[in-house]
Amino acid sequence: MSAVKYSDDPAIPINNTESAIPPDAGPNRINKVVFFGSAATILAFTLWAMIDQAGAHAVITAVVGWVGATFGWWYSLVVVMVLVFVISIAVSKVGKTRLGPDHSRPTFNLFTWTAMLFAAGIGIDLMFFSVSEPVAQFLAPPTGDGSTVEAARQALAWTLFHYGILGWGLYALIGLALGYFAYRHNLPLSIRSALYPILGKRIHGPLGHGVDIAAVLGTIFGIATSLGIGVAQLNFGLNFMFGIPEGTSVQIALIVIAVVMATISVLTGVEKGIRRLSELNVILCIALMLFVLFAGKTRFLLDGIILNIGDTLSRFPGMALDTMAYDRPDDWLNGWTLFFWAWWIAWAPFVGLFLARISRGRTIRQFVTGVIVVPFTFILLWISIFGNSALALVMGGNTEFGDVAMNQPERAFYSLLEQYPAVPLVAAIATFTGLLFYVTSADSGALVMANFTSHLKDAESDGPKWVRVFWSVATGLLTLAMLLVGGVPTLQNATVIMGLPFSVVLVFIMLGLYKALRVERTLAGSYKNTLHTVLTSRTGSTGIDHRRGWRQRLARTMAYPGQRAAQRFIQEIVTPALEEVNNEFARSGVVGELEIAPVGQLGIKSVDLVVPHGTERPFKYQVYPVALNVPSYARDSSTGEKYYRMEVFSQEGSHGYDLMGCTREQIISDVLDQYEVHMSFLRAQANTDGLSQIAETTLPKTDWDSDFDTGMIPVTRTGPVAGAEKEEENA
Repeated sequence: MSAVKYSDDPAIPINNTESAIPPDAGPNRINKVVFFGSAATILAFTLWAMIDQAGAHAVITAVVGWVGATFGWWYSLVVVMVLVFVISIAVSKVGKTRLGPDHSRPTFNLFTWTAMLFAAGIGIDLMFFSVSEPVAQFLAPPTGDGSTVEAARQALAWTLFHYGILGWGLYALIGLALGYFAYRHNLPLSIRSALYPILGKRIHGPLGHGVDIAAVLGTIFGIATSLGIGVAQLNFGLNFMFGIPEGTSVQIALIVIAVVMATISVLTGVEKGIRRLSELNVILCIALMLFVLFAGKTRFLLDGIILNIGDTLSRFPGMALDTMAYDRPDDWLNGWTLFFWAWWIAWAPFVGLFLARISRGRTIRQFVTGVIVVPFTFILLWISIFGNSALALVMGGNTEFGDVAMNQPERAFYSLLEQYPAVPLVAAIATFTGLLFYVTSADSGALVMANFTSHLKDAESDGPKWVRVFWSVATGLLTLAMLLVGGVPTLQNATVIMGLPFSVVLVFIMLGLYKALRVERTLAGSYKNTLHTVLTSRTGSTGIDHRRGWRQRLARTMAYPGQRAAQRFIQEIVTPALEEVNNEFARSGVVGELEIAPVGQLGIKSVDLVVPHGTERPFKYQVYPVALNVPSYARDSSTGEKYYRMEVFSQEGSHGYDLMGCTREQIISDVLDQYEVHMSFLRAQANTDGLSQIAETTLPKTDWDSDFDTGMIPVTRTGPVAGAEKEEENA
């Protein structure tokens, strides 16, 4: 017998900025294993570092020396592998796949999106290293003589290399994996979800908890390093402007101020606090950069930008895998290249999750291109302008500035600004910009760590507010502890160590994403080949319109059906058609389920036919009402402000066509066309080494979304609505 299920529970309508909460999803709560495991480790490390400062410094120094000598090659190999992988995916056919259902569209405009990913992905360290590193590499390069023209070119090349696309490739991988599995397959927005194709249900047990704990530990040390650098630089900035002395007490006060600001920001959420601070941050950065460009040696700086672009392109392939095996400068590698790779890796979980959080609806190609190209373009301009300005001073004979940048790097940025007019105003803007960098890194990190350590009811929600506050405070305490132990160098060493475990996880994330995207490629091929063959063999055209006569097509184009017409169409045409198909499935021995449910406040029902196929992906054909605004030119006394389309949805999202005006036979034929595509997909997938269903399901569920500005669009759920329940059982 076939099953017909009538639901009396109306769906939950939402506004344009929030996703609806599935009826069976409970409130957000902490993941006890991940939260207490990571919190206890961080607090224990912080106390040890504060109590036994000398011992902590000695241990960290010894361990980082061993990690650099033993695994230096591994760091270089991993970052290159990740970049090649994400670019290959972006340019492939699966690059058109969206981070969400097929009908989803981006929530944030391009400027806001790039501002947030830039502010989250780069902290105050950009101001720190854009001046100090070029000078340090110029005076003491890893190879060759210092203070030469070649050393100058090499200095900018190394700085841009360390801040270049290899690091942003790491961000792109994590953000891509999290966004894909969370928004397209409804798995939790956590690192463990990216390992589902490899580990399966075991991601809900100890292995998954271990992965998330490693992500939290790497994240908090990476953020603490940036905040430690920021505190040291801001402390000197206050000394530079107001004569406030440099010292631990002032740094503690700065940490407290920054933690308070970050806490306020993170409690207001992504759409308000973090978004506005990020936009302001980028605007101030552009203003600072343009000031230095036009107040300094403009012609020289413009020449330098072009030269730096050429050197970056020509030298990058050789630098990417240069482990300096024949004459290995261990101290230089540990202090520069390996530190930067570990730092990027440590930041990747939190920045990647944050990028996924703000990138729903973008295609893989758009996401990877945006994450790699847009921020690095800005970074290239910033480092070229500030770095070449610093080199011009040193090459012009200002040895005092060179000594400061080399040995007291936290003073370098302000020492450079001192060479320009309107120093008090520019220094104040730089200090405020640095504080925004500090806060946008801290608040983004606290938000993401709260999400890592919580069971979330859906991918659009965030961890409990008290957990966000806890991680904001914990980051401040860890920063303080590391500054007491040995300052910025100790923070850098700790980052090199903490980045190692997560570098191994990156490889498994690539494998999991590769397996999942193979399924997407097979599915896309089935739609392209099977549906095209089915339709063109009958009529020579494709699409639902090939079934309509010309009068039907004209009537549909001119009509704007209201609520009554839409409901009557569901009751008299769609429901009987799908019931007839379902009954025929049952007579053939295939048990399907037909669910008829009201749609929120629309007063119209949706009809959902699901045919399971064991452990493989079930077939889903859902007819769902989509409310749109009637165009102003078509409004009259006989029409309302809204009209309704009856769109066809599968697990991947809307197919983009409207069934209104079709007959029962036409709808039945369309169902069978889609079923033939699905069976072709299952046959093709059977030739691979994986299942067609990426995430565990019983029957797909429908949630609400606002992917279009008009109407309420369903998101088909392909995984457990709230992975928290399953995780709690396995925990």
